[in-house]
Amino acid sequence: MERIDKLLSSTGRWSRKEAKELVRQGRVLADGRAVLEPEEKLDPAARLTVDGQAVDCSPFVYVMLHKPAGLLSATEDSRQPTVLDLLPPELKKRGLFPVGRLDKDTTGLLLLTDDGGLAHRLLSPKSHVDKVYLAQVEGRVDEGDRAALAAGLALADGTACLPAGLEPIGDGSRCLVTLQEGKYHQVKRMLAARGKPVSALHRISMGPLTLDEGLKPGKWRFLSGAERAELQRTGTLP
Repeated sequence: MERIDKLLSSTGRWSRKEAKELVRQGRVLADGRAVLEPEEKLDPAARLTVDGQAVDCSPFVYVMLHKPAGLLSATEDSRQPTVLDLLPPELKKRGLFPVGRLDKDTTGLLLLTDDGGLAHRLLSPKSHVDKVYLAQVEGRVDEGDRAALAAGLALADGTACLPAGLEPIGDGSRCLVTLQEGKYHQVKRMLAARGKPVSALHRISMGPLTLDEGLKPGKWRFLSGAERAELQRTGTLP
């Protein structure tokens, strides 16, 4: 059993103070019944609505972020801003963390959650979850590059990469790279090994999640029910 103001604030949509006020104003219903005391305790499975709109009080939070360049994919750093600095205080208190990392200068889709089990499944190479990146390169990728990535590259330091996909776009100065793992600076290192240094990198998708085109850099939103259902269908969300 949880206090209703705590349940509402745990969604990240309202602060604890705002949740208390919503309850006192009679705008919150629990299983169709008006709740007027913020201290009242409810089963987290209760159906909550605010102003007639259903509220998801599931135990985990899932956030899609359009990561801009210049931020670290970390939970905190004493010297530089991180992606969590883009979130409101009530969400930061949830203990969210990035599912995988994007380099400081890499942009695009970043999933933030407090669901460690989901994060592990998405990142494990055994799960075969595709991560698709749009890369701008110096020079032009060709069939030789595609075949080399498909065969699995061995980098100069001995790092062995799993087979990866490469699809040239237009004249080959841009390409889509598909990985099922996430080694340190992997896309940049693989293409550099082929003599095609990356000048810009943007992640488009991770598994069934595709970056919302309506999200501008630095903006975020909660995953929709359909997106979570799609993750469930791929066996990555309980």
